Amino acid sequence: MKIVAVESIGITSSQAGEIKKHFSQLGHDFIFHADRNESSEILIERMQEAHIVIISNISLTADVLSKCKHLRMLAVAFTGIDHIDTAYCKTHNILIRNASGYATHAVSEMTIGLILDVYRHLSTMETQCRSLQTRNNSLGRELFGKTVGIVGTGAIGRRTALLLKSFGCNVIAWSRSKHPEMIAHQIQYLTLDELLKQSDIVTLHLPLTAETHHLLSKEKIALMKSEAVLINTARGNIVDNTALATALTEQKISGAGIDVYEMEPPLPENHPLLKAPHCVLKPHIAYATREAFDKRFDIVLRNIHDFLNQNP
Repeated sequence: MKIVAVESIGITSSQAGEIKKHFSQLGHDFIFHADRNESSEILIERMQEAHIVIISNISLTADVLSKCKHLRMLAVAFTGIDHIDTAYCKTHNILIRNASGYATHAVSEMTIGLILDVYRHLSTMETQCRSLQTRNNSLGRELFGKTVGIVGTGAIGRRTALLLKSFGCNVIAWSRSKHPEMIAHQIQYLTLDELLKQSDIVTLHLPLTAETHHLLSKEKIALMKSEAVLINTARGNIVDNTALATALTEQKISGAGIDVYEMEPPLPENHPLLKAPHCVLKPHIAYATREAFDKRFDIVLRNIHDFLNQNP
């Protein structure tokens, strides 16, 4: 079979050479593209002869997929698959396998980092120090004793919850289903509305689906405490970011830490959060650690081998 990596997904050309040699010994052809190009024409050119395509978070529309007549599997080096037309894949028997679990530690640790950044004004203090200023009477807040609402208790949400417990936080949760690990750690599940009303910090750990799109709407954000902080390391479209920017500007909530947006950074100049006060913005880096990238490619290779073994 022809296996094509349409972007680098964090591996070097040297590693790609070893992988090419490995698949060649198994009777398969591996083609590696080190650059990222989201042009439909380029994607079609790279994918149209492939049986297996390796991608990260490049958008794959039905129009692009329809030009790839040999495609049998998408090996996704990413957790979410909302950037892929899954309905087309299902109709045309294209198997999708993601790299679930590769960034659990990376994202949960980044979540804690964003909370601390917002609570202790770390990014602002960095700027002031480099501008030869002092803290200018700025006071931070402590995590100890705060109530933190975990929205979504998959692997990342659960890991984040346990990290927060170690800081002495009171952790509560909302999710579609209750997880035994959370219950074992005396973490109470509430309705989403009650969680938003009670939490000092709300942190999101959900996939993007039709049901979770703008789950944090203007109305839901209005339920939060005026001193509350919102953290999003999940998916940008889970939050109505225009409503969030307004809430920050009007001091309806006290801060936010955001790593994900409706689109991949760089953000457009008119993005509402760019001018929102008390908002720490990062360019979608929560998943990006050396350890996570190594783990995700191991998962991708395992998924491909499983497919090849089942489809000789």
